[in-house]
Amino acid sequence: MTHSRFARLPQDGPITVVVELGRDSLPVVELHGQIKTTCIEATLDSLAVRHPDAPAWTAHLESREPGRHTLRFTGAAEGAAEGGAEGAAGGAAEGGAGGARTAFPLGILADLLTGGARGSLMTRRLTATPLQRELLADADAHPDPARQVEQAAWDWHGPLDPARFTAAWRSVCAHESVLRTAFDDRAEPGLIVHDHADPEVVRLPHGSAEWHTLAEADRRRGIDPRRPAPLRITLLGGGTACPADAPPSRVLLTYHHALLDSWSIRLLVREFYRAYLAGGELPGGERRPDMSDYTAWLAAQDTAAARDFFTGEDTTGDFVAVPPLFTDTGGRAEGRSRIRLSEEETARLADWAAVRGGSEFTALQAVWTLLLYRAGRAEGPSHVRFATTAAGRSTLFEGVERTPGALAGPLPQSVLVDPDATMTRLIATLRDRCLDQAAYEWVSAGQIHSWTRPPHPAADTLLVFESPPRVLAAPSTELAASGIEVEPPQTLGARTAFPLTLIAHHDGADRLVLTASYDRVRLPEITELLAHAVLLLRELPRGAGRYTTVGEVLGLLSGMGAGTAAGPVRAGPEDTGAPPSVLCHRARADAGTVGLVQAPGVDRAFYDQLARAYEGPEELLLLGPAPAGGRQADAAARAMYGALGSRVRSGGGSAVAGFSGDGAAACAIARLAAADGHRLLAVVLDATGAGPEDLARVLASAVGHRR
Repeated sequence: MTHSRFARLPQDGPITVVVELGRDSLPVVELHGQIKTTCIEATLDSLAVRHPDAPAWTAHLESREPGRHTLRFTGAAEGAAEGGAEGAAGGAAEGGAGGARTAFPLGILADLLTGGARGSLMTRRLTATPLQRELLADADAHPDPARQVEQAAWDWHGPLDPARFTAAWRSVCAHESVLRTAFDDRAEPGLIVHDHADPEVVRLPHGSAEWHTLAEADRRRGIDPRRPAPLRITLLGGGTACPADAPPSRVLLTYHHALLDSWSIRLLVREFYRAYLAGGELPGGERRPDMSDYTAWLAAQDTAAARDFFTGEDTTGDFVAVPPLFTDTGGRAEGRSRIRLSEEETARLADWAAVRGGSEFTALQAVWTLLLYRAGRAEGPSHVRFATTAAGRSTLFEGVERTPGALAGPLPQSVLVDPDATMTRLIATLRDRCLDQAAYEWVSAGQIHSWTRPPHPAADTLLVFESPPRVLAAPSTELAASGIEVEPPQTLGARTAFPLTLIAHHDGADRLVLTASYDRVRLPEITELLAHAVLLLRELPRGAGRYTTVGEVLGLLSGMGAGTAAGPVRAGPEDTGAPPSVLCHRARADAGTVGLVQAPGVDRAFYDQLARAYEGPEELLLLGPAPAGGRQADAAARAMYGALGSRVRSGGGSAVAGFSGDGAAACAIARLAAADGHRLLAVVLDATGAGPEDLARVLASAVGHRR
């Protein structure tokens, strides 16, 4: 059997590799081209270290003529005595201990010789951290290739040189060992750092792909953590000639949580800008400290204090624990949803939390605690459990803020919710807890579980608050001098080990954005939790004073008439409203209905253009505008759902869409439709700044994907 591929070793010229297999399974490799023998030796060393249990063999490199070499493998014992290919058969067949037949690792050899742009020569092996092993084990335990895969994206305004763009990322990879790292195949996973591995950079011209479809397809493709370069870069657009009215280029980064976190991505993007401004070549040498230094530091840590902290704090005492919301719902909803606050609402929330000694993330934790308490139908003082992601950048490891790697991991939270306590007290409790845990951000959730082994179920929701590294900022002045304007990378949501992951971050306009990634749950719970989370984040700064109690805030939710996870409120016969405007009729009888919540300040002409651009078969209905929040918003949502009438109840599935700010109304309508047993195709919660044609494409893609 003969197999051949064109490839590029980490050397100056291309080569052709031909692998010939004999009956003894030891290959003969023909190499055509100018070969550096040092590269071949490094490849063989890497093969030996990767597979120490493989049969003993010896390699012989023969030079036949200029540009042509033969690489032969023989069994060690026979090869030493016979010195030829015929003597290799016995060694290969009996090469393992006890005479067991073990296959020659040909696949690894082929990967090493023909790795091309992802070529790889091992330089050292590291011990994986407990967090990395846990993230890898979770990814391996599920068939979904997108498990533990995250994405970040941003817009690039101005000229973009694709060749320099690619060269800059390759230069970053050469300087950052984490981008040349992969897990090995051993039972106890370790890390292999390669001395050469280029990231995969894909460029697509404008108009060749719809952005949301592109991002989703790239996420589902996944990242293989056992191959070097755990970062894939996709560029949509780009070009040195950039007209003023040209759409911005878009950059998409896809990476694996077991090797990189969102903090690391922002560090790497900053390094990429430095390389791009320098003509594609990053100045200086390889970064230190790196993950090898961090791993050595971590191995030297004494876990006794951390063990005492986590075993001493995780107790419910005389109080009951609220059961997890999503442990066994039987739901199959899967997807992502996004809602954002306005700039004014974000600033007001930050001020409200700061007066109480907390931050926006503290306020979000407080809101989430109340929602889980209410959804679990708890009464009286009860413990609520969830998890929060620690950035891992508060440790005493020198240079930790500048070290890219997988440092961010989940930590368990158990919070006592007392309806008679004040919100100020709850905020202070969450703040103090966060400060206390900061000293132990290097501990993994698996380690904590092994110490505590609580009888109660583990947390099933994860809260993440992403703050950019303080140590580095994008070189906006230097980029602007080249006519370039960029935005901060925005994470798109990841499939984690938790049924529901809620990520909070600030966008380029400093608005607070909430992104929920979920699976194994029911859609009514998701829509309700997100809508109510945003409601509380908006309403607490307006009406919650120093002495406002937890019970009073829970009463605000009860006053809305909203349902719980166990039983969503159904639309009653009184839910009627004015007939919606029909923007376009169904293209076929079995098509569904899409309701558009009209945004304040957006006239009818915008929606008429959207209807003309929409390519789906669904009927488009323009609903009325919704109030900003409170009971009026809930009542308006009920009225809009009632106005849909038989249109939602007939034909195919339904969908609801709205601009940012109308997410609560859209979610409420979706919840009512789902409670009535109607099949929901999609909820498009965020299309901020989109033109009518863009929104039409996004909507058609979201609905068509689930049709």
